[in-house]
Amino acid sequence: MNISNIKAVVFDCDGVLFDTALANRKFYNEVLAHFDRPSLTDEQFAQVHMMTVANAVSYLFADSTDHDPVFHCLKQIGYHKFIPYMEMEYGLTQLLADLAAHGYIRAVATNRTDTMEKVLKDYGLDDMFDMVVTAADVQKAKPHPEQLEKIMARFSLLPDQILFIGDSLYDQQAARAAGTVFAAFKNPGLEADFHARAMQDISRVLQINK
Repeated sequence: MNISNIKAVVFDCDGVLFDTALANRKFYNEVLAHFDRPSLTDEQFAQVHMMTVANAVSYLFADSTDHDPVFHCLKQIGYHKFIPYMEMEYGLTQLLADLAAHGYIRAVATNRTDTMEKVLKDYGLDDMFDMVVTAADVQKAKPHPEQLEKIMARFSLLPDQILFIGDSLYDQQAARAAGTVFAAFKNPGLEADFHARAMQDISRVLQINK
């Protein structure tokens, strides 16, 4: 791993840019309650926290052949009211400003679909990324590497010129499949080129900390 090669820093959203555990739990628990199902178990939450909404529905309602009522319920409930329960990671805005000052491309690769734009806008981050790739922008979401490949193609980057920061097994698998450098965020159980517990750790590795 040669950190001096890095030209772009790509962030996952849930668990990296934001602590979204409470928001996501509340969202899926409200959907489950609508169908008189019990709240998420810790095991279920660990799975849906990585997934696209469509995959989460298939997982949570695997015993049902018709998911149309669930998707209708999702639209009725909407995720926007849960956005205030998201907590932006401490030090994020400073890191993003420092990355820009040092000429790094800043991007997002997330399995969120239609909520990402509002999330970034609501938290004042909508002008702090050069590219945002969601599950709606690709044929195959993470753990497939297509999101990272799309960023590489946009900026004519080689895999070892991208540092991808993620917190889940899906992120690890996507990074390995794409060949990028991978930083595991607050998840020591993942295989990674290095582990970070805070945004300052990313600055330190890139040697842009003040």
